[in-house]
Amino acid sequence: MNTVKAISLDLDDTLWPIWPIIERAEAALHDFLLAHAPVTAEQFPVPAMRHLREQIAQAHPELAHDFTAQRKLSLQHAFHLSGESDALIEPAFDAFFRARNDVTLYSDCLPALDRLAARFPLIGLTNGNADLGRTGIGHYFTGCISARDVGTAKPHPPIFEATSQALGIAPQYILHVGDDPWLDVQGAHDAGFRSAWINRTGAVWPAEITPPHLTITTLQQLAERLEEVSA
Repeated sequence: MNTVKAISLDLDDTLWPIWPIIERAEAALHDFLLAHAPVTAEQFPVPAMRHLREQIAQAHPELAHDFTAQRKLSLQHAFHLSGESDALIEPAFDAFFRARNDVTLYSDCLPALDRLAARFPLIGLTNGNADLGRTGIGHYFTGCISARDVGTAKPHPPIFEATSQALGIAPQYILHVGDDPWLDVQGAHDAGFRSAWINRTGAVWPAEITPPHLTITTLQQLAERLEEVSA
């Protein structure tokens, strides 16, 4: 690990738990619809809107890397089916997106980001559509590479290659940190990155996948391990 020159970080379920955020964002979207599109709100309460989005995702595999496009297309269909104006797509999505970026970080994140950012350039690397600037932690990062921008999601190499290019650092000197064995660790290995698996839940490592270079339970532990190897 003493050859690490930069760190790429997954966001959802690595820096914050994602499902409580999505649930709050879906509730915020429903509140918007109740106020501005009541027929749609009645026809598509939160479970029905979630089901519609899942149907859209299945029907449009070309949008698998773009959760924003999936969400907006779901809204377009909902407004069409309810007979209300699709001019509300953008403000409705904005209501969702504001809440989606109102994140509650894991308690170890801010102290760890302070320590890591003092020693390494950090970059976000995500399949999701979080806006680091809106989350309030963007100042720790040199940027963020998202599947939506690249057109390909983890674990496929292009999103990792785009990260390496953005950093201007060769893959073997970048440590990718994430919670998903397949998307984060296997994806990192396939792209020539080093890997750290953050296992906050006590999960068992899947035997069919090459183990990560480092396993941690918190970002603070990662900061400590990297400080140890450079001491």
